[in-house]
This record gives sequence, structure tokens and C-alpha cells, in this order.
Amino acid sequence: MARPEVSVRPVGREERADWEPLWAGYLTFYKATLPATSTDITWTRLHDPAEPMHLLGAYVDGKLTGIVHYLFHRSTWMPDDYCYLQDLFVADSARGLGLGRALIEAVYAKAKEAGSSRVYWLTHETNSQARILYDQVAENLGFIQYRKAL
Repeated sequence: MARPEVSVRPVGREERADWEPLWAGYLTFYKATLPATSTDITWTRLHDPAEPMHLLGAYVDGKLTGIVHYLFHRSTWMPDDYCYLQDLFVADSARGLGLGRALIEAVYAKAKEAGSSRVYWLTHETNSQARILYDQVAENLGFIQYRKAL
């Protein structure tokens, strides 16, 4: 059986109907709900060249099956920007094809190209399957996130 053709590239503005189920899958995985206006704003930001937010997609045989959102921001610790890998999701049907790794590596390349000094992200401690990959491609520094909704 032939291996499927896998590619990573920016997701075009005209591909919202393909992106949205993956975004919904990500939110469902984390048991999160957002108003439709938040999704609309996110989609607009991801395609606005003035925004520091970006979107890449993983395609299997031409079908969008994985997404990663990332953004650049300043740091008090380094003169170069940091890159925050905010959301990463691969459809169940495409798991095990290396799409998560390919998306992370693509973000690394974009961050390097932009002059960032690091890429970082958060995941839930119970996300054990993803953490197997994350432990291979990055270092867990043991930080704990605190949050206060306002």
C-alpha cells in the first residue's frame, strides 16, 4: 500500500469550510466552547498580514487533515521575538502519519525565518499521546500555568 502524499502549507482564506471542523475538533478535545464570533475573529486574524497570528495546514493527498496556529510576541528575556505554538490538531483519521511532527517542524522553520529565539507551547498534563511526540521534539521545562479569567 502506497504512503499518502503529505504536505504542509498555509491554509488559504477560501479553505474555512475545511479548517472549521478541525478547529471544532480541537475545542472538543479540550472540552471548550467558544461563541461563533470568537471563531470569526480568529479566522480573520489568521489571514490579516498586520496580525502576528499565523496558520499552517497539513494535507494528506490534498485534503486538510491537521492545523497549527502560532503567533509571535516580544519577550522581556530576549531581544528576539518568541513564537508561541498556540493550537495543534490532527484529525483522528490522519493520526500516526507524522502530521503533528510535520506541523511542529514547519512552525520551527517559520520561527527561525522570522528571527525568533524560541518556540514554545502548552498542553494539558493528561494529553499523554501528544506528549510522547512533544518529548521527542522539545524540552519540558516543568512550568505550571496559572490563569485568572477577567
